[in-house]
Amino acid sequence: MEPDLSKYVLEGDNSMYRLPSGLVAPVVTRCGRENANTADSGGAVRVSGVSIQHTPATRLWFGKVHNDPGYRSVTHHHGEAETGGYVLSGRGRIYFGERFEDYVDLAAGDWVFVPPFMPHVECNISRTEPLTWLTTRTPENIVVNLPDVADEDLPDWVDR
Repeated sequence: MEPDLSKYVLEGDNSMYRLPSGLVAPVVTRCGRENANTADSGGAVRVSGVSIQHTPATRLWFGKVHNDPGYRSVTHHHGEAETGGYVLSGRGRIYFGERFEDYVDLAAGDWVFVPPFMPHVECNISRTEPLTWLTTRTPENIVVNLPDVADEDLPDWVDR
């Protein structure tokens, strides 16, 4: 069933997104001007391109995440935020489940959805190549770090 979009035709008030100039306009974050002051899960380098930190966005976080070779995050979840990801380069793995006994692997071009409140561990499978992905969250970049799980308790991690 198609959604009813008729209520959006030339209706709605976007005045809350006015820039200091008074104009409502797209906001471009130039390469190298991303905001690196964002929550993390123990070593993942996250930079936001679209977020409340430097754009008028109020319900969206969109950024790039870079993981060095062999990186694995601490155990964490993203609270109420729905998370979507797209792998630009490298190979990733996300552990999840009651004791992190399950995992999904990702490669360049893959998309992933991580549900709200789902504890997980993000990893770069490669010991030699970086992993880079785009990540988006709504309503914002919530990161709740949890007690960590040992490397040895993650199936196929130590001997990968």
